[in-house]
This record gives sequence, structure tokens and C-alpha cells, in this order.
Amino acid sequence: MSHTAEWKVRLYLFEEDQTTKARLELDTGTKKLTGHGTARCAPQDTDVPEIGDELAVARAMDHLAEQLKRTAYGDMQAVGAPALQESLKPYTGWLDMEAS
Repeated sequence: MSHTAEWKVRLYLFEEDQTTKARLELDTGTKKLTGHGTARCAPQDTDVPEIGDELAVARAMDHLAEQLKRTAYGDMQAVGAPALQESLKPYTGWLDMEAS
């Protein structure tokens, strides 16, 4: 079985007051998912916008990946696959609490 698909991705970056926010939108043609990520520059650190961009986008990608896995696992169960035991951590919002 051959299959070809094109998924569209849009990335938005916003920076204000040493805080960078990223929004990553994925459109598969049948589903739309949005990942969010934030990075903050500590007051004692040198403000390097590229680092904030990289961290915020990486966190948005992580968030989107978790949603995509949940979607795939739900689709697998819908076609009769057994439930997976893998634990997916819930997304707590804009902040990456481990990085705080």
C-alpha cells in the first residue's frame, strides 16, 4: 500500500519583556493541532533572542508531539488495537515547569 501526504506547519514566535512564546500549528488535512512553548531569560543572563527562540520552539514541538501521540494512540484503539501502557505526561500550559 502506497501513501503520500502533505502536512502543513506554521510557526509563530512572539517576544516581549525577555519572554519568548512559540505557537506551532499542524494541519494534517483531517486534524489540526497546536503546540505552545515559552522561554524566559533570567534577569542575570545575557539576553540572546536566538536562544529564547530555540527553547520556545523546542518546547512547542514537544507539546505538539505529545498531542500527536495521543491522537495516534486514540486512532489505534478506534481500529481495535489494545491500549498502550505508555504514560504521556499531561501538558500544564505555557511554562515548562522543569526548566523553571
